[in-house]
Amino acid sequence: MNKANIEKTDKIERPIGAKLIIIITMLLLLSLGAITILVSVMVSRDVRLTAEDYNFNVNRRSVTEAESYLSMIRTNTLVLLDTLNAVGNDSPVAALAADFFFERNPVFAFIGIAGNTPGGFNLTHNLVNERFFLSNELELNTAEVFLTAHREELERCGYGETLLVNAAPVFGVSVLALLFPWHEAGGQDAAVVMFTSNALTESFAEGANISFMVNDTGSYLVHADFDLIHAGVYSDSPFVAMMLESTERGLQTLYTDIDGIEYFGAFRKISVGNAAVITTIPSNVVFEGVAATTRRNIFLTGAVLFIAVLFVWFFSKTVSVPLKTLAGAARQIENGDFELHLTPQSKDEVGYLTKSFQKMSGALSIFGRFTNKDIAVKAMRGEIKPGGLHKHGTIFFSDIRDFTALSENFTRAFGDEASDMIVNWLNIYLTRMVECVEKTNGVVDKFIGDAVMAHWGTAYSAGSPEKDAYNGIASALMMRQSLIEMNKGRKNEDTHNPPIVIGCGLNSGIVTTGQLGSEQRMEYTVIGDPVNLANRIESLNKPLGTDILISEETWNLAGGHFITEEMPSVSFKGIEKPVRVFAVINFKGAQGPGTLAEVRELLGITPPDLSGFNYGSEEKKYRLGDA
Repeated sequence: MNKANIEKTDKIERPIGAKLIIIITMLLLLSLGAITILVSVMVSRDVRLTAEDYNFNVNRRSVTEAESYLSMIRTNTLVLLDTLNAVGNDSPVAALAADFFFERNPVFAFIGIAGNTPGGFNLTHNLVNERFFLSNELELNTAEVFLTAHREELERCGYGETLLVNAAPVFGVSVLALLFPWHEAGGQDAAVVMFTSNALTESFAEGANISFMVNDTGSYLVHADFDLIHAGVYSDSPFVAMMLESTERGLQTLYTDIDGIEYFGAFRKISVGNAAVITTIPSNVVFEGVAATTRRNIFLTGAVLFIAVLFVWFFSKTVSVPLKTLAGAARQIENGDFELHLTPQSKDEVGYLTKSFQKMSGALSIFGRFTNKDIAVKAMRGEIKPGGLHKHGTIFFSDIRDFTALSENFTRAFGDEASDMIVNWLNIYLTRMVECVEKTNGVVDKFIGDAVMAHWGTAYSAGSPEKDAYNGIASALMMRQSLIEMNKGRKNEDTHNPPIVIGCGLNSGIVTTGQLGSEQRMEYTVIGDPVNLANRIESLNKPLGTDILISEETWNLAGGHFITEEMPSVSFKGIEKPVRVFAVINFKGAQGPGTLAEVRELLGITPPDLSGFNYGSEEKKYRLGDA
């Protein structure tokens, strides 16, 4: 798993800053929301009670004014009729009295008596306010036209009913007709009074509350919308229908009109005529103040929430930013980079944690130098499981030629300081060798004095045994080139910085990989016959006059990519068959040596004389055979 995948997988999904903002937001929303709802509910209840009470009072005042006005109309009419009866309807005084009456009461348009004759109810007496008709450009017989169309109402009136009828459709102006029984001299006549309703229309205007009057058929009598009066339409309001069916004298309720809007409605039946006054107001108008208050509360909640979120966001930065830095540092450590530079930004727990994290990274950095860092990182990620695994790997061993003699030269030249000099000299060399291994995706297993053990395809693989073998050989060639560059300017007689010549041996095969050791100390390594054979092959470089030797198994996997020369086969103690080994010259097609002789000349290796070799030496544990 590469670094990019690790960072993508371990992306922080729920940052602390986001959590704090969510928590504060929820608390504010719950608290302010609950307050807003409670205030809205309680205020709405109070507003409803107040609105219902006000609407009912407006209705009651409208009823009182209507009853007073109609009573005045009826009373004045009766006074005039009684006066005319007293002086005689045909006397000159009667005419003067009528003129005087209409002058003092300009709201009256017509007063008449409809007698119950064999042909039906017909006018027997009529008084016309000519000024009214002339000022409104009406024909003087308009009243008679209206009565002709309403003989049924006259008949009802003659039998004892008092009725109010809308005369505006005939007159073209706001005119009501009051019909009430007139039982003069034992007859069953009907008195007819026509008068303007402008005074009632004006008195019904009460701000947002709308009052209007209808009769027992639902016909509009008084309404602020004159078009409804002039058209003589009937109300289709469900509240009017409820009023007509109700036996109650007055009632108030909340209802939904045909337009889908809720209204507060109050009605009261008046004592004069067959009419009722209805007062309504839309509920949304009543609760507009509550709605406005609620909106203001919501805006206030939003403002408080915005300020709180900003505050929490800035505050969370003091926590989340250092924690993000620590999270990044943790990922950096997980990726194997222990070199951290953290500076505490506060003196709280986060600052203390940052300081401790910096100390831990320093300890890990030191620890990484004493163990294989790549293996430690993989073990930390859980990618290396306990127990052994069989894997196909390529094993590498290297050794410095004549290291014992070089160490003795250091001791003779520097005495007590020789140890430090040798360690520094070796560290420079080992640093370059480790770089070559790591660049080719290999793992440095351990340092055995001046020897280096490494392997490919074990902890992680390049994809196939062939690629792992190729990387192992490429690493050895890189080591050769690195030593050539490092040895420039060095001379054999330099006691403090002599040149270094190494021998490298590689072998491939199935090995056992795992964490070996005790509970107190473990290391990741490889064991098996291929490991032992790689070590033995490395020891052949000095007698064969080579610097890089590979086994037949390694040559079969990746030898085709390199220039090689087969060396004499070797019989090792404990191995039945002779082992074929190959000297690695160079990459195919690359600049540089093309033969083993050129390699020896480049590195200053003297060609060996194999004729004088001691084949029976028990110490060597090998025997050279034919090429």
